[in-house]
Amino acid sequence: MSRRTLSAPLAAAVTATAVTLTGCGGTARSSTTTPFVDHGTVRIAGPSETPSFNPYSAFGASQARYAYDSLVNVAPDGAVVSGLASSWQATTTTATFTLRPGITCSDGTPITASAVARALTYAGDPANQLAGAQTVLPNVPFTASADDRAGTVSATTAAPFPFLTRTLGLLPIVCPAGLDRPQSLDRTTQGTGPYVLTRYTPGGPYEFTVRAGYHWGPAGADTAQPGLPARIVLSVVPQASTAANLLLTGGIDIASVNGPDRARLTGHGLAAADVATVVGLTFFNQRPGRPLADPALRRALVSALDRQGLANVAVGGTGRPATDFGAQGAVCHADLAAANLPAQDAVEALRAAGWTRVGDGPLSKDGHPLRLRLITSPDIGPTLPSVAELMARAWTALGADVTQVTEGLPALVNAMYQTGDFDIVVGSTPGFALPVGFIPFFSGPTPAQGLNFAGVTNPEYDALVAQALQEADTAGCGTWNRASAALLRSADALPIADGRSTVYGHRTTFATTFGGQLVPTSIRLHQ
Repeated sequence: MSRRTLSAPLAAAVTATAVTLTGCGGTARSSTTTPFVDHGTVRIAGPSETPSFNPYSAFGASQARYAYDSLVNVAPDGAVVSGLASSWQATTTTATFTLRPGITCSDGTPITASAVARALTYAGDPANQLAGAQTVLPNVPFTASADDRAGTVSATTAAPFPFLTRTLGLLPIVCPAGLDRPQSLDRTTQGTGPYVLTRYTPGGPYEFTVRAGYHWGPAGADTAQPGLPARIVLSVVPQASTAANLLLTGGIDIASVNGPDRARLTGHGLAAADVATVVGLTFFNQRPGRPLADPALRRALVSALDRQGLANVAVGGTGRPATDFGAQGAVCHADLAAANLPAQDAVEALRAAGWTRVGDGPLSKDGHPLRLRLITSPDIGPTLPSVAELMARAWTALGADVTQVTEGLPALVNAMYQTGDFDIVVGSTPGFALPVGFIPFFSGPTPAQGLNFAGVTNPEYDALVAQALQEADTAGCGTWNRASAALLRSADALPIADGRSTVYGHRTTFATTFGGQLVPTSIRLHQ
């Protein structure tokens, strides 16, 4: 159950704001009934700059969909549909994809099975340290081979892995010209996708131009459709409030907005596709020497929390307590939390575990008061400091000495992956679209050898994961869910609220996949 080690900043980003490549999304609905604009320009706002457009880097993976195709795609309803491959089959150790005929790279070179196998091999080589690719590929070693005459690409894993179609099949495929000169991929694109990067400006904007003759997109989508933009311009707009203002004034056409700014975008005829998230995903530091290494203490502290109150604070107004670690629409998502989270009298549970309190004095055990360092960052969710404050109040009422720390994202990353100086960390995430994504965060070594920054040790979870890895694709969902339930019962982590962000469109309609990723061939510009 090991996973190739990611850099600390990427690992934090994966945990806090995971870029997920499969699962359910939606189609944006709006009151737009005006005719299409042919050969127009769509302006899309993003929260941060893209220093590299290499689809295998930590930065370029989220923008890869414009210029790079994968062997298969995931439709908004979560179904696997064609991409470069017209058909596929997989077990837990092998996957074979049959390529469509007539596919070309952006430089006009025909794509071959050997070229695809080369890209898979390059992306999966640990020596290349390609963090973006590692978040997509199976977390077990594999070998890729090709039969150019049959047009098939095959991969065989060194150990069972249940989601080969949804991992290997979703890797962006870099064409041979890009693999020959990988350093060029920072500022140029070499793929088979519907667009080509034609302008790069440090800090943005970035411009993509449509490819003529493209016809191998998701389920056979092409670029000859009315209303498909001829140009896509990506601009950097860090603040959600600014993005909302630009949507309302027509300064941009598409942007994702979360938090209270969503309310003022309602009723303006904007297209809107909701994105499911989990707000306030909370980890408890179980490393040796930390007080929360004691499962009885973790269970008591979780039992003391008002989950409905926390959910209300997390999303503003009437919240819904989270049901799972991943967001709705993730593969194997289930309603697990209510039935499995500890629900006991916190005071009695603490007393049974040896914690005592005299009057209004501190809660202590063996002469040591309970001191907790609770950290979070508004950089990954504007309501998280308020969620943490409500937690701190509940635990202070029990007699704990809680220090609440609000950090910038770099400092949060440092605490999680370098110093380990925290007891509770509150983050926010759409989670992973596949249950295997959580494995390195709930098992295995701590940093720097692994990603298990909270030092979780749960033998029941480990045993169930080992079983689930033997079951193909979604056939193992029942086992994956039992594994998640084991984490909840042990209070190894706590999801706070099921939340929503929204991708809005001005004069546009579009579809999204899990995590709010736009489907480029679905974008339509209206008058």
